[in-house]
Amino acid sequence: MEVQPSGVRLSIRTRSTRIELVSHARRVSYAGADRPRGRIDLLVDGTLLRSDTLTGGDIIHTDLQSGASELESGAPHVSVFRDLGTADKEIEIWLPHNEAIELISWASDAPISPAPRRKPLWVHHGSSISHGSNATSPSAIWPAVAARSAGADLHNLGLGGSALLDPFMARLIRDAPADVISAKIGINIVNFDSMRLRAFVPALHGFLDTIRDGHPTTPILLVSPIFCGIHENTPGPGSVDVSTLGTDRIRFTTTGDEGDTRLGRLTLRVIRDAMRTLVTGRQDTQLHYVNGLNLYGPDDAGAHPLPDAIHPDTETHALIGDRFARLLSMACIPETTRSQDWRWGR
Repeated sequence: MEVQPSGVRLSIRTRSTRIELVSHARRVSYAGADRPRGRIDLLVDGTLLRSDTLTGGDIIHTDLQSGASELESGAPHVSVFRDLGTADKEIEIWLPHNEAIELISWASDAPISPAPRRKPLWVHHGSSISHGSNATSPSAIWPAVAARSAGADLHNLGLGGSALLDPFMARLIRDAPADVISAKIGINIVNFDSMRLRAFVPALHGFLDTIRDGHPTTPILLVSPIFCGIHENTPGPGSVDVSTLGTDRIRFTTTGDEGDTRLGRLTLRVIRDAMRTLVTGRQDTQLHYVNGLNLYGPDDAGAHPLPDAIHPDTETHALIGDRFARLLSMACIPETTRSQDWRWGR
């Protein structure tokens, strides 16, 4: 995950009508679980103009059942973006969120300069859902959708399988510049079965304490998990449903027992209650609880089912991003002018 970051983009101003980018990708391919290739998106003045699907690159073929892996080397990929218009414009080239990528060369037919930063800087941390899993392209992940709609500059620290309240992540956020901070916590802790309630609550307090050391008054949105039927009332650990390997729809399942919250076992319902209580107890006027069910809830699951039982598809990423954008917009407004009756998705 560290070499496969999400939300990374090249932001420039230019009059170029043609841009060529040479890159080399590396991805992991799981036997019986093929996934679409990554893409490079080009946006002009905030509007998606082209989405280029990667070819070539290196593949690490991996067998989920045996653990064996084999490297297959491939050629670099050339992205050519033409007919961009002669006017001065802001261009963003979003790099793939689901493959590691190395930039080899860049060519344009006019000078370029860094695009100025004028928007509030939003630092977000979350799981593979925030990383963008199942979204077809990097600018279609829900944090990117929310940032564009709210007029924020996204620094995405979504890290697939790794939203586990790691102290290093809290220190990273503490030391990063930010106008708004959000953390979407819960699904990885449940599906890894990594904590019990007694450990989760102080770990979350400690995570927030560390962030507050560097950002004593910055608005923080603490976001609980979106609806996920397999873990709403069932603890982890989660697992790949082996019966779906080799099909066109790989799904996840849980190995826990429904309703088992003995000895502090965590389900998504338990997590949400604990997060809501924690935020209330901290009496921090700039810390806001956001109920993930208001971003994607049980009523949404019928029209927008999670294809693999955990991760939203592109359309659902857009739904979540649009809903979160209103909260993000409110957080970007100075506290003195913010609506006092806004309930932050409770």
